[in-house]
Amino acid sequence: MKKIVSIVLFSALGGFLTLGFYKLFIEKPQIVIEKAVEPSPSMVATSNSSRTIASTENTDFTVAAEKTLNSVVHVKNTSFKTVRDPFAELFYGQGNGMKQYSQVGTGSGVIISSDGYIITNNHVVKNATEIEVTLNNKKVYKAKMIGTDSTNDIALLKVEATDLPYIVFGDSNSIKVGEWVLAVGNPYNLTSTVTAGIVSAKGRDLEGNGNITDSFIQTDAAVNPGNSGGALVNTRGELVGINTAITSRTGSFIGYSFAVPSNIAKKVVEDLMEFGNVQKAILGISGGELNNRAAENLDIEYTEGFYIADVIENSGAEKAGLKKEDIIIKLDNIKISTYADLQGFLRSKRPDEMVAVTYIRDGESFTVDVKLTKNEISNVSVLGLELKNIDKNKLKKLSISNGVEITEITNKELMYYGVKKGFVIVAINNENVTSVDDVNNMIASKTDGEVLRIEMLNLEGERERYIFR
Repeated sequence: MKKIVSIVLFSALGGFLTLGFYKLFIEKPQIVIEKAVEPSPSMVATSNSSRTIASTENTDFTVAAEKTLNSVVHVKNTSFKTVRDPFAELFYGQGNGMKQYSQVGTGSGVIISSDGYIITNNHVVKNATEIEVTLNNKKVYKAKMIGTDSTNDIALLKVEATDLPYIVFGDSNSIKVGEWVLAVGNPYNLTSTVTAGIVSAKGRDLEGNGNITDSFIQTDAAVNPGNSGGALVNTRGELVGINTAITSRTGSFIGYSFAVPSNIAKKVVEDLMEFGNVQKAILGISGGELNNRAAENLDIEYTEGFYIADVIENSGAEKAGLKKEDIIIKLDNIKISTYADLQGFLRSKRPDEMVAVTYIRDGESFTVDVKLTKNEISNVSVLGLELKNIDKNKLKKLSISNGVEITEITNKELMYYGVKKGFVIVAINNENVTSVDDVNNMIASKTDGEVLRIEMLNLEGERERYIFR
């Protein structure tokens, strides 16, 4: 036993002596220097993510909200409809079968001037008999309709008041995808509601047929029924859009909302104030969005832009030298990739304005100034007609004060009933027609199942009436 203990002690002593010898004579001292470690790719991603989160958390929406809340109003429209009951008249005499019903709709509006001009959606106040506006401070005003534009779904109201808080217009062309925006409105009659999101896309076409503005701003800010006509603002509190629509299977917000760009809304409002109607400008071209298949069919190199299929005679485009097969890629240095981009830009302009058009011809890029002209001719596919504005001299010759001339007919039914080139459409649903834009607006605002009663002047100067269902 003593022998075993001795062996263990001598072994431990030998180990300590060996370790001490190594530390003293063999191992070199290490100098530790603290330095920044270059992060690996995964560390960089984590670092960027952290900065993004910090930036998001530090984004301040309070300034924009304070500037906007008191300038967004609650809009209530009341429409009255009279319904005739023939059975009641049969039993109780004529006049006793008439019943009047009221229908109330609500939405939002945006004060754009201190003296009471308010912008909202056309569909919010359509067919309204009475319009009532409630401010954020609970003051209630009766509103007067100044004008509407069904094509862009914009309406202008006026209340008799002064020193009202209002929102200034921002430049919707300058907003970027990914930029923060706030939607302010009155969803479900909940006044002064603010939601936040980002710009998800620009130039979004919802209809695909041009009946309503096809250059919406798409956001993921929550918008619900009652938000229509409310404000979409940037973080500086500037108006960049009018909230108009949502895409939903349920009728409530599911992640996508759409706004009319402020540049279009501003132009519409200014036109309604100055002229009483919207002044529409055209380049004087027809064509379509260029894609890979179209480029292959045309045997040209693919590039994003608008392909010119035809140039209208005596238009600004023709006078500036634009030709068939040119590809427009920019307007006033704003990129044009889609038909919606082109239409959205033009809807913010007026006739006689100059626009810098950048186009590609034979692989080379050129820029030319084009004078926009008024829309004088329109193909109305729903009616199967091509229409043209009539000048004052011809109106006087026909002894009428308003109307548009039929220049082409593709509707076989109308041809069967004797409608010919040269007929003049003077009214639709008892509303006078003064331009081809009036016809387009009236058709665009037609509800499902609504009948169009079109009054025409034939070649003999006689009035004829046609019904479209």
